[in-house]
Amino acid sequence: MDNLFERITIDKRICSGKPSIRGMRFTVSHMLELIASGMTTQEILHDYPYIEPDDISACLYYASGVMSNRNMLLIEDIT
Repeated sequence: MDNLFERITIDKRICSGKPSIRGMRFTVSHMLELIASGMTTQEILHDYPYIEPDDISACLYYASGVMSNRNMLLIEDIT
């Protein structure tokens, strides 16, 4: 599961440093909003063809870690 964290990046130049998927302008919070709104994995993959199934899993795993108070700080190149 830890390799899923490689899909979540934090870069102050992308989305103001919010955790995002693979350096894209697609944040973890946006993914969680889609899931919370009732979208299925298949609907998300259809509507966002650049998203991969492991990206969805990574977002859920990341959110789970944040909520359980584990140290989840990931740093991409912040220079």
